[in-house]
Amino acid sequence: MNAPALATTRHTGAEPGAPAGGAPRRFCMVTTFYPPHNFGGDGVGTQRLSRALVRRGHEVTVVHDVDAYNALHDGPEPVATENDEGVRVVRLKSGMGALSPLLTQQLGRPLANRGKLRALLEDGGFDVIHYNNISLVGGPGVLAYGNATKVYEAHEHWLVCPTHVLWRHGKEPCTGRECLRCVLNTKRPPQLWRYTGMLERNLRHVDLFIAKSEFSRRKHQEFGFTRDMEVLPYFLPDPESAPRGVPRAPSTHSRPYFLFVGRLERIKGLDDVLPLFREYEDADLVVAGDGEYGEHLRQLAGDNPRIRFLGRVAPDDLAALYDHAIGLIVPSVCFETFGIILIEAFRRGTPVIARDIGPFPEIVQRSGGGLLFRTPDELRAAMGRLQGDEGLRQCLAHRGYEAFVRHWSESAVVPRYLEMVEAAASASNVHTRRGQ
Repeated sequence: MNAPALATTRHTGAEPGAPAGGAPRRFCMVTTFYPPHNFGGDGVGTQRLSRALVRRGHEVTVVHDVDAYNALHDGPEPVATENDEGVRVVRLKSGMGALSPLLTQQLGRPLANRGKLRALLEDGGFDVIHYNNISLVGGPGVLAYGNATKVYEAHEHWLVCPTHVLWRHGKEPCTGRECLRCVLNTKRPPQLWRYTGMLERNLRHVDLFIAKSEFSRRKHQEFGFTRDMEVLPYFLPDPESAPRGVPRAPSTHSRPYFLFVGRLERIKGLDDVLPLFREYEDADLVVAGDGEYGEHLRQLAGDNPRIRFLGRVAPDDLAALYDHAIGLIVPSVCFETFGIILIEAFRRGTPVIARDIGPFPEIVQRSGGGLLFRTPDELRAAMGRLQGDEGLRQCLAHRGYEAFVRHWSESAVVPRYLEMVEAAASASNVHTRRGQ
């Protein structure tokens, strides 16, 4: 419906097997979740970066915790493929089940997998150890393992927030510390190690800290994180070389629609959106995603025929949904570290309407690819404006796509990451840690 007729800018980066960003390096990614044992954007982002590094001639090993995934996942464990596009994947299974990640969460260090992790990181000959979401795979204690240039990527606000998401008492964005009351209200076991200086002591082993947005960097500083942080956003694969403006698949919806994509959780803000479609009759709302809050949202939508819940949607089908949508609505009410669904929309030439909170204003203003709102009335007005003005829609789509190519494509982000790693390696205290 809205895909702009744009000239495609093709960024190819280095050819497979051709190292980029200096000599080939050996990377180890340490993360709690990794596809298919994964719930959100941190595992997917880790996988994208790992595969991109392999394509550029580097060697990548990923180590993640299957016990942590199974402890939080209902149903059978997914089947992992043997070949992850050249990435070596080490899946930790302790035999202790959910007790293993619980002990890590409580003690701030790995217990069941300590020997495996220490041997892998200290004997693996890695040049770079890149820590992602480490909350259940090793806690702060794992930061001390290994002698390499060490990178910590803040996919969430775990460094400054026991609940990871700065969502206070389970009901509001956090504007000041009430951590003990908050974790008790949200029925999480308190982490006593956070009050012992353990985190600060282990952070000294890290050479480079990465925030996903300027907003997230500011939030870390506001909540007492004193180390310098570089900003490196998420990225998506480079645009295809096929001309844009021709959707890959026909729309399966007979009426115009706005799109929501994401996990169905309270913090995603759909409670404010669904009531609008009782009166907004010119378009439907298509909801792609599922989660523990889904049943509540379906009850809130009632029998409104203009609201369609699709559940989880396969990537190819999701691309077609972006192609035909009037715009993507992003109503999150929490302080996210980035907003990857915004750049997913930009990549498909789809404008966005995002809440004026967290990193979303930063992304919308940098791209020129969308509109912002603060109240339901402002959201309703933005929806009407975007649907009623074809020229505006095409302009925003064009700006968003071009900004994606410049700022959030693989060929724009991965070279910057490699430059950051090279700089950190040159300035790091690795030799000191090795006793040289």
